[in-house]
Amino acid sequence: MATTTPLPGERMLTELDHARLLKLLDKTGPHPALEALLEFTDVIRSREVPADIVTMYSQLTLVDARSGERRKLTLCYPQDAEPAAGFVSVLSPVGISLIGLRLGATASWTLPSGSQGVARVEEILFQPEASGDYTS
Repeated sequence: MATTTPLPGERMLTELDHARLLKLLDKTGPHPALEALLEFTDVIRSREVPADIVTMYSQLTLVDARSGERRKLTLCYPQDAEPAAGFVSVLSPVGISLIGLRLGATASWTLPSGSQGVARVEEILFQPEASGDYTS
């Protein structure tokens, strides 16, 4: 899977998301995109994360850069993933490209088949921290 290393300040993770993703990495073994994300992403307290940042269990709307198609999804951990129902694992190419992005940012990914995807974060419909949930 091709990936780009996030630049410092380009993405944010909450302390809780960072800690849980580190544990996930310990369980799943090497994952270069997740390793790069954890190394180069800014980590902030959950109570301080802006409401326009994609965090774990955020619901968002993506707009495909090529087709203009809108897609609603929820970013989740692998055990909760159900792509057909819109629950996308953070370890998937789409999921790893979204975590920590700001509203309006563009995500790009390469699927295992080699096809490329590019989409803009159009809306954050729900972010747990913005609703006062700092532990999910």
